[in-house]
Amino acid sequence: MAPKVVLASASPSRLRLLQNAGINPEVIVSGVDEEDAAYSTLSPKELVIALAIVKAHTVAKNISTPALVIGCDSTFEFEGNSLGKPLTPENAISRAKLLRGKSGVLHTGHSIIDVQKQIEISDIASTKVFFADMSDQEIESYVATGEPLNVAGGFTLDGLSSPFISRIEGETSNVIGLSLPLIRNAINKLGYEWFDLLS
Repeated sequence: MAPKVVLASASPSRLRLLQNAGINPEVIVSGVDEEDAAYSTLSPKELVIALAIVKAHTVAKNISTPALVIGCDSTFEFEGNSLGKPLTPENAISRAKLLRGKSGVLHTGHSIIDVQKQIEISDIASTKVFFADMSDQEIESYVATGEPLNVAGGFTLDGLSSPFISRIEGETSNVIGLSLPLIRNAINKLGYEWFDLLS
């Protein structure tokens, strides 16, 4: 019998990606503080993998039935700096003005734990994102929707900012929230097939 899939994330985009691909996970939010000062010295790649692992382990330790726990974290790297969630309109506006006409890399850390086998697979997917040269009015109108405030980098590939992403280099679903090809490869390495987990 295949294990259940548990998504250790409150992200509606990650949940929707899995559901659209046929997997309907149980959602258990980790409650991990992503803004903890302990993570402030980490590089963008180190940050996302560390948080993904902590989130997955935080949820997995409270599960006793066969399950695959998926923990993820994303950040946007621009000129060596990690740009997380803007959280305020002011930050979102300044962030968009900084990024317009330029590019950066969206990193997502993934940690998949097989609770029954006690095996963990962790990896990072990175996708380069290129932005159109948005006008000040377009930026202000976008930020006024509230969409960018709680997403890494302050933009979405599958939402209202999609017309302003001119192209990407790399895996598409990674920019939306998690890399489906990476998750599939991890599932295969753990001894399962993708279609074993469909619900």
